[in-house]
Amino acid sequence: MTVSDGDSHVNGGTETTGSSILSLDGGDIHVCQDGPRDAPALLLIHGSASSSRSWSPMVPLLAGAHRVIRIDLLGHGRSAKPAEASYSVPDQARRAGEALDRLGVEHAVVVGHSSGGVVATALAEERPALVTALALVNTGPGLDAFIAPETAPPGLSQWPPTADQLRRFASTGFSRAGYRIPEELLDDVRRMTYHTFTTTMRATRSYLEQRALPDRLTVLGKPLLVIFGEDDRRWRSSSAFDYRVVPGARVELLPGLGHSPLLEDPPRTAAPLTAFTALHAARGAE
Repeated sequence: MTVSDGDSHVNGGTETTGSSILSLDGGDIHVCQDGPRDAPALLLIHGSASSSRSWSPMVPLLAGAHRVIRIDLLGHGRSAKPAEASYSVPDQARRAGEALDRLGVEHAVVVGHSSGGVVATALAEERPALVTALALVNTGPGLDAFIAPETAPPGLSQWPPTADQLRRFASTGFSRAGYRIPEELLDDVRRMTYHTFTTTMRATRSYLEQRALPDRLTVLGKPLLVIFGEDDRRWRSSSAFDYRVVPGARVELLPGLGHSPLLEDPPRTAAPLTAFTALHAARGAE
């Protein structure tokens, strides 16, 4: 069942704009759509402790030529946060695929930021016929690429975290310490429960421990674009080249940008992405 939250509307039968709630097994999933309904589908998946709002600056750059679909993964944003649900990466990917099914999408280019790229990879594993191509934005290929913080991360066992704790936690998501973190991103963390926050983080780590992403992607044989902010403070940007073992993979480093180039410089992030999707989304529609 699809339940509108009152924001969704369709203009002239072709333009889809707004958000809705999809009732899936395991919990309700919040979905946002923008762009022409009959355009090639582009699914955007956010990272840990974030939501579909992290993609908002990119949407105007993508929605002209795509049906842009954003979801809040279970436990995040405006989606449900049940304590008893599974937050494993394959289950998050399964729900993303079910959401596309409910929306009538048969093929999509899937883009993931940070741990959202891990979910995107799992979706391609689970539903290879659904995923036309993959684009990963600052998604570490394996745990050996992780940059351990110089100081211990702020304790977040007291929930919700204080504003200072949140800002320190979020600061490494950007290239420079003085970057003004959007308040809505901090609100996304506050919206989570301590259980969903810690469980989803552990789920990503577990998935990467089982097998590195380049190994998984090589087997899949999907077209792959990797975009990496060169000044990432969470994952070694040089690790982006680990993805070159995937046949035909394209790697784009963005100098001066950090872990969240989609927020720091949307136009520069969109440029290689739109070129990639123009090629592979068209092929998927054939």
